[in-house]
Amino acid sequence: MTPQPAYLLHKRPYRETSALVELLTLDHGRVRAVARGVQRPGSRARATLQPFAPLHITWSGQGELKRLSLMESRAPAAMLAGEGLLCGLYANELLTRLLPVELPVSDVFAFYAAALEALPRPDGRAGALRRLELSLLEALDAEPRFCTPGGQALDPQTRYRFDVDSRAFVVAEAGIDGRTLKLLSGGDWREPGLAGAAKAVTRAALAPLLGSRPLRSREWMQQLVARRRSGQAS
Repeated sequence: MTPQPAYLLHKRPYRETSALVELLTLDHGRVRAVARGVQRPGSRARATLQPFAPLHITWSGQGELKRLSLMESRAPAAMLAGEGLLCGLYANELLTRLLPVELPVSDVFAFYAAALEALPRPDGRAGALRRLELSLLEALDAEPRFCTPGGQALDPQTRYRFDVDSRAFVVAEAGIDGRTLKLLSGGDWREPGLAGAAKAVTRAALAPLLGSRPLRSREWMQQLVARRRSGQAS
């Protein structure tokens, strides 16, 4: 097969020297595979198969679990640390949890690659993650509908909350104003003043897909924020 651009989403040991890996690929979406020998000390593939690094891969096998046959680096890994690293881990965990195996998602791949470029910069993180989340929701046919459940336009002066069942917005006293939602519907997901509303919308839309099991990366982010607040208080 032609080598596929890919990124490693998750890796765990398998038997003595191999690993089970989850990869995001350009044309085949999420691919599950065995990387044989990658855990062996001194293995060249072990150094290559790292998170946030652009890869070229090939695989073999007809079942859901493939066997990697080629792993080459396309470029250095994104330099992520602190909050940027936690954001990258969140993106990886989200895609691993929600993407069906081998569902083609070229837009998700593109927004993931763009996110890795943006995450080292604090001012680029929120917008990049929101665009990635929205592309994932669109791929899963679960994106928000910026209207009422009956299809009516949102009133700029009225407040709304996201309704899971209709994927639309219903009137709510403590919700988001219709003007902000209209801006989001036009694609203004990177505007700093809309960051809080954008996060609330995508989180509400993702919640029923994620179910009751929490994301570990979110818990780590909350712990980081708590430590920062504790340090400021002291």
